[in-house]
Amino acid sequence: MKQIDGGVTAAKGFKAASTAAGIKYKDRKDMAMIYSEVPCKAAGTFTTNLVKAAPVKWDKVVVENSTCAQAVIVNAGIANACTGEEGLRYCMETAEAAAESLSIPVSSVLVASTGVIGKQLPMDRIVAGVKAMVPELDSSQESGTAAAIAIMTTDTVKKEVAVQFEVGGKTITMGGMCKGSGMIHPDMCTMLSFVTTDVAISKELLQEALREDIKDTYNMISVDGDTSTNDTVLLLANGMAGNEEIQTKNEDYETFCKALNFINETLAKKMAGDGEGCTALFEVKIIGAETKEQAVTLSKSVITSSLTKAAIFGHDANWGRILCAMGYSGAMFDPEKVDLYFESAAGKLKIIENGVALSYSEEEATRILSEPEVTATADIKLGEATATAWGCDLTFDYVKINADYRS
Repeated sequence: MKQIDGGVTAAKGFKAASTAAGIKYKDRKDMAMIYSEVPCKAAGTFTTNLVKAAPVKWDKVVVENSTCAQAVIVNAGIANACTGEEGLRYCMETAEAAAESLSIPVSSVLVASTGVIGKQLPMDRIVAGVKAMVPELDSSQESGTAAAIAIMTTDTVKKEVAVQFEVGGKTITMGGMCKGSGMIHPDMCTMLSFVTTDVAISKELLQEALREDIKDTYNMISVDGDTSTNDTVLLLANGMAGNEEIQTKNEDYETFCKALNFINETLAKKMAGDGEGCTALFEVKIIGAETKEQAVTLSKSVITSSLTKAAIFGHDANWGRILCAMGYSGAMFDPEKVDLYFESAAGKLKIIENGVALSYSEEEATRILSEPEVTATADIKLGEATATAWGCDLTFDYVKINADYRS
């Protein structure tokens, strides 16, 4: 497997377009379209929040009941959440506009929205945006990148990635784009992620691969502890690479899953590292755990600790906050066996051994914690299981951004 330049248009047969529809933003593009030249197998995972946005409800039906999917319409600025039957009808009208313009079935159109909760979509602008994008559909990397930029809300950077790998003697390409910066918390986050691939694979295995992979990727990130109403991950496979369809969990399936994991983990880390107002990606590794579940619980507890996140912002090696967060996680371990390390591009430093602070340089610790990517590794010495979670520091700007988000 090798990483290549690109995103959702990297795989054979996929095109993208974007436009400025004026939904909320007046100075930038705010709609995007992904289109496959041929029908795709589709898989999806969605928010666990009981309050689900209209596009989530629409896409669940398409993924579960339609034989194929061929287009995705995304808007930024308004989430189409808590909008009742009218919001669901607007999903239908968006899909109908795309289906008519693209000459594809309505049931093959997926929709996604992100932005302010509670406002209705301006359907005249949405429909006009759909019609404006169809003639602009293009398979170039530039079109894919423009689409990744168009779906941003409080994101500060575009988020896309692509890889190539071999399956059955054929070169397979997989690419993805996502958005997410705030209201990020497992299970599933306020994020939209779209992954495209030209592999031929059964719908059942496509869905299983995605469902299993999000456990170690998107569900292991947190920015602020708020699980969104709109979280959606869509995976489209159009089979245009020409490989023999993957129908069993063989070596080809494992290769596909490794590529999918790389795409999803990369996108997940990009979101965690672009948390609203943040200055650093904060990675927490739990090693030496007795079970995977134990490691997951401990790593998530640390990554969501407001006090720990504030310490990372202050470049303060306040290891007591990490041990404290592990202690209230609900997972059992012996605090007097824990070793803790801080690590970054500036070096690695052992902070505590067997639950007790070592004699270390505060200056060196501060230098390590001042990097844009920081890792805390806790060895609990109980077994061989591990887990990694990703988050970010908590800054003044997070409060500023969310205090006036609607305005």
